[in-house]
Amino acid sequence: MVETSSPLVAPPPNWWKPAGREEKLWIGIAAVWAVSMFVMMVIIWPAIGGQQNQIHSYRVDPSEFQAYTAAFIEEHQTGELEGVPVVSPPPDTDIFLQASQFQWTPVLELQRGETYRILMSSIDVQHGFSLQPDNVNFQVLPDFITGLEMTPNETGEYTIVCNEFCGLGHHLMVGQIIVVD
Repeated sequence: MVETSSPLVAPPPNWWKPAGREEKLWIGIAAVWAVSMFVMMVIIWPAIGGQQNQIHSYRVDPSEFQAYTAAFIEEHQTGELEGVPVVSPPPDTDIFLQASQFQWTPVLELQRGETYRILMSSIDVQHGFSLQPDNVNFQVLPDFITGLEMTPNETGEYTIVCNEFCGLGHHLMVGQIIVVD
């Protein structure tokens, strides 16, 4: 006969068996591993890291950010690439990078070894900033500026890809950062 249990009847006492020696060993190993990974993530990596990007966020009206970007382009434009303005701002300055369906504006021409603060925002929908091939990723949202300090170390052309679906032309949303000596 099969015995069934009922929530109204208490289970028999000591229905479980105490953990054996090997089980206790594996529980101990798992606990030590969990604590060590927690300490690594919270204390050690931030202390020795440098791999964590320090970003800043500010609220902004999209039309206000669009005006900042237009003024920035007007002041620093050096050319045009496929209809998109190319800017070459001086080092240690704020750079405005605008995301809109389906374009990054402007193309940035930066000096190798110099530090810049890139201020990004969207004027319409949520976008994703992905700098390839370096795998730097951020969310770019309307009503917010995402600020990132950047010091390019190698010359070359870097692609900015929108990695957040933003509409039917999402696959066309590609920008560029050109690093020169």
